[in-house]
Amino acid sequence: MTEIRHEAIAPTRIQRLAPGRAIDAHRHDDHQIVYAGRGVLAVTTSEGSWVAPGTRAIWVPAGTVHAHRAYGELELHLVGLPATENPLGLGAPTVLAVGLLLRELIITYTRTEDDGSPERARLRAVLLDQLRASPQQPLHLPTPTASLLRAVCDILQADPSDDRTLPELGREVGASDRTLSRLFRSDLGMTFPQWRTQLRLHHALVLLADRMPVTAVAHQCGWSSASAFIDNFRRAFGHTPGSHPTS
Repeated sequence: MTEIRHEAIAPTRIQRLAPGRAIDAHRHDDHQIVYAGRGVLAVTTSEGSWVAPGTRAIWVPAGTVHAHRAYGELELHLVGLPATENPLGLGAPTVLAVGLLLRELIITYTRTEDDGSPERARLRAVLLDQLRASPQQPLHLPTPTASLLRAVCDILQADPSDDRTLPELGREVGASDRTLSRLFRSDLGMTFPQWRTQLRLHHALVLLADRMPVTAVAHQCGWSSASAFIDNFRRAFGHTPGSHPTS
């Protein structure tokens, strides 16, 4: 069994990762804000995965075992906060919207040394105020625990463009669509269409980080047309995939 690295303090710093590189599973005694100033970041825990482009950050609570993976050239901005300081009151990893001001605050805060100055304290206070006002985003792709559900999800993760219906997938894994539909709700807290859309959006972010054309991304992720993909992407991220920030 792989040993999980433990760090008492969550660092505040910038870390750069090449495409495909990863930071293995570890945990901190502190909370951490993880933001990709460039590229796309994936954070994975035993409960699922969270993917964040440049318009999103990920809140990782203290004690959470998690791993990072880079898609595209990743410039990672890490902000550590003491376990006693939880401005959002969040106990689980969460994706947060990052507006222009919060983005600049995170980048500036991670690029400067903690010199104990009043200026840095004020910068930190404004950053926390902006975090409190940051809307939470439903961009979590939960990991199934039920074996039948895991079999279905594995099929779709291997090929997000697979457009088979739930009854068709059920026949392959030996379960009725009624059973699978119930498991999606009880085990993952979402419907089958909702989970598949989340999977496709996560996959789309990865492909866009590699600068794949929008039409090709739509095809590989299983949307019937580029316009359908653009519509879903805009609803999830607030902008079109053509204007998606990867650098």
